[in-house]
Amino acid sequence: MNIHVLPAGPIETNAYLLTEPSRGEAVLIDAPEAIWAEVEPVLRREKCRLGELWITHGHWDHTQGAAGVVRATGARVRAHADDRVLIETPEVMKRFMGEELHLEAVNVDAWVKQGDKLAALGAIAEIRHVPGHSLGNVLFYFAAAGAAFVGDALFAGSVGRTDLPGGSFEVLEKSIRTQIYTLPGSTRIFPGHGPETSVAEEKKHNPYVHD
Repeated sequence: MNIHVLPAGPIETNAYLLTEPSRGEAVLIDAPEAIWAEVEPVLRREKCRLGELWITHGHWDHTQGAAGVVRATGARVRAHADDRVLIETPEVMKRFMGEELHLEAVNVDAWVKQGDKLAALGAIAEIRHVPGHSLGNVLFYFAAAGAAFVGDALFAGSVGRTDLPGGSFEVLEKSIRTQIYTLPGSTRIFPGHGPETSVAEEKKHNPYVHD
């Protein structure tokens, strides 16, 4: 499985394009603004078809390009139902972001939940619910690849903000300790913003949530 890190949008939100050229398959995790322009050349080069779009959570910077991706590919969209209002009626975010956002509703084909297993790219991805930054933040964990895509729950040396509606530091701390820090220490953490890190690194050095 190839992992392509594609920062995009006004605040450099990480999208992750996962490809398996031997199978001609691809999955996109999160869809910031104008991401299709970054994704399409990779798909063409690796001769892969994008069949799935997985959304870690419903905040605008992770979903702004989702409708365009779906129109271009017909990809099946998956997300957690606790963020349904943000994804399907994104205009609600304009009220708490304090700025004019150009957002388009996205139709979610399947709602994921804690413990679900998704077959993709010849592997299995486990769903873990990690609320606290938003109500519906989830991570996608590929045990075989030793990789977890965690949205805005955890960053290298930091954690997601908890001052937006649905946020709670106490809930986020519990999510990180029970759902992320219980992964093997060698697990590579791919966050919604910034560089990758690892479970072991954050458990030892994260100033907000550490052993």
